[in-house]
Amino acid sequence: MRAILIDWLIEVHQKFRLRSETLFVTVNLIDRYASKQHIAKSELQLVGVSCMLVASKYEEIYPPVLRDFVQICNKSFSAPQILGMEQKVLFALDFDVKSHSPLRFLERYAKHA
Repeated sequence: MRAILIDWLIEVHQKFRLRSETLFVTVNLIDRYASKQHIAKSELQLVGVSCMLVASKYEEIYPPVLRDFVQICNKSFSAPQILGMEQKVLFALDFDVKSHSPLRFLERYAKHA
């Protein structure tokens, strides 16, 4: 189920034309949240969309608005549901959004080389 979710999130990522870092942070948030909380099958897409919302707020200069995320889910989830899950994810992760990725190291290394 995780693979199907990630494939769908890649399509959403491409549709919104987000930075690649946003996708990496999204997957990192999903995995870290899943390691702390049990995710029901019916809530998996909601968790994915909420994590992408958090990641886009963290990484993007102009993140997509909430109604875009509601529409991309075919209105399966309402705005309050997405915001509620966003709150659950952030509380479960103690608001630790940053991800430790080799991408950051490579960016800095390439800048100085």
